[in-house]
Amino acid sequence: MGINKRIGTPLSPSATRVMLLGCGELGKEVIIALQRLGCEVIGVDRYADAPGMQVAHRSHVVTMTDGAALRALIEKEKPHLVVPEIEAIATATLVEIERNGVAGHFPEFIPTARAAQLTMNREGIRRLAAEELGLPTSPYRFADSLAELQAAIDTIGFPCVVKPVMSSSGKGQSLLKSQADVQAAWDYAQAGGRVAHLAKPGRVIVEGFIDFDYEITPLTVRAVGAGGEVETFFCEPIGHVQVKGDYVESWQPMAMTPDALQKSRDIARAITGNLGGRGIFGVELFVKGDHVWFSEVSPRPHDTGLVTLATQRLSEFELHARAILGLPVDTSLRRPGASAVIYGGLAEKGVAFEGVAEALQVPESDLRLFGKPESFVKRRMGVAVANADTTDEARQRAKLAASLVQPVTGK
Repeated sequence: MGINKRIGTPLSPSATRVMLLGCGELGKEVIIALQRLGCEVIGVDRYADAPGMQVAHRSHVVTMTDGAALRALIEKEKPHLVVPEIEAIATATLVEIERNGVAGHFPEFIPTARAAQLTMNREGIRRLAAEELGLPTSPYRFADSLAELQAAIDTIGFPCVVKPVMSSSGKGQSLLKSQADVQAAWDYAQAGGRVAHLAKPGRVIVEGFIDFDYEITPLTVRAVGAGGEVETFFCEPIGHVQVKGDYVESWQPMAMTPDALQKSRDIARAITGNLGGRGIFGVELFVKGDHVWFSEVSPRPHDTGLVTLATQRLSEFELHARAILGLPVDTSLRRPGASAVIYGGLAEKGVAFEGVAEALQVPESDLRLFGKPESFVKRRMGVAVANADTTDEARQRAKLAASLVQPVTGK
């Protein structure tokens, strides 16, 4: 498809068709942004009634680690653009379709099928960052057994972090402080890994712990610039707090020294430039003083970037939509703000929410309730965002608004 010269009318022969592989809360916002620009959007996920499916023009339920099922769906729908929005996808199939097409149809993958494949697996992206690009990272080893894990820890030392090479939202991640933690960390990593059949079963990464001051997400946009070529644009850095690898709050902008800010952008430019394509990337970095280390990258909107719904002229979802369509972007900050997660608190289908009116009485606050069909105690069911003159005040407002929303039994 290349850079768009025109956008058609949805549900007509002229339609610009975009297929979203993943319809969670982030995918839902991308779908809305694409529809506002006139695209026809097909939502795909592994379960019915996912948030994005509730707003897509049409949707399909498939096992997205099933390459044959993905191929058949792409052949049926013939999308112009295929946009992976989660990690657990048969990315080898995407790479093959990108190279050879399917039934004479050649969709464009966002940002590229190679980027989706590399970033799904922590081993691929870590080796690219550290061994090919020479970016600063924590020391690391990979292990396929408890014995190899022990050997890796003997080399790296305590404290260290153990993660499955394929997982998300902190699943299977442990911080090890002593020998007593090793067996439990191995067992948790085996239980928390995703799509093990797409990688070596049980493979984990062991990372040396970095005593950082803070973590940031410098959202990085590869989009067509004024000269007609793909350029790199940066949003103001986003600070965030993670608990066991899962985001619980974020704020923008994050105060940084000029040197640290420049280094963070240099790292983000290097990794996203290598991955290529167009779209937004969530680059995760550790910062201590003027020192910056690469952690991970997602070639799609990032959960910490939900704060941009309140802070920027164009949210990360609108930036992603514009970038992949070849349209101009604007990463300017409008006003400081923050976000805070609303958890399910209970395990039940079809929950209801109380306290919405009270939450929206918090000054400059807003809510996104995602519409997930089933709640779990630690499942992210919504987010509160808030603005203020300072990020500290915005964080207080966002956390207060989130605390006032209470998921309750829907029966």
